Amino acid sequence: MRPAHSKADDIAAALSAHGLVPRGGFAFTSSDAPPTGLSGAPAKSVLLVGQAGAAPWPHFLRWLEKQSQPIADPLDAWSREVIGTVAERFAARAVSPSDRPYLPFQQWAMRAEGLKPSPLGILMHPQYGLWHAYRGALLFEDEIALQEPRDVIHLCDTCLEKPCLKSCPVEAYSADGFAHETCLAHVRGQNGAPCRTGGCLDRNGCPYGTDYRYPAEVQA
Repeated sequence: MRPAHSKADDIAAALSAHGLVPRGGFAFTSSDAPPTGLSGAPAKSVLLVGQAGAAPWPHFLRWLEKQSQPIADPLDAWSREVIGTVAERFAARAVSPSDRPYLPFQQWAMRAEGLKPSPLGILMHPQYGLWHAYRGALLFEDEIALQEPRDVIHLCDTCLEKPCLKSCPVEAYSADGFAHETCLAHVRGQNGAPCRTGGCLDRNGCPYGTDYRYPAEVQA
């Protein structure tokens, strides 16, 4: 149990101004090899930051319109800027899933929110389905009060039809994994327009979390 009002609540309020939300966290233990915090000392706790649905999209577009020059990977750049500003306010080190060397974001996410991968590899959330993302994390050199991860039902275990594995015209997802070259060739080819404009057909085939499904322009 965390107190009625905490540092995590203040961080959540700061993130909400950009359509982002805290995505759970935990304190590192003696068996972990934590990354360094702001000063270079080992971090003691991590709070993941991400989105539920497409809430950040309007904020991102307004930011993008203000940029005077084209930016490579603009969504990553926006995420770094926003989460970095919040990190400065709360004396944390901001890190990104695309930072190198790569940090174990998916393992952190499973540990923080009790999630498991779907057949597509995206973590299945009991409320958001496949329509969520992790945009970064805040590393603290002290332990901050965080809610304990709760037990969640893994919806993929109860889904018998698995439409997420039956919608792709080139069967890019299978028990053997993701055939990314096959996927790219199809998406870039003459028959790939539905995927290019409306998003992954397998992902859209999932029946869960549809209220949070990204609009077509976001998926494109």
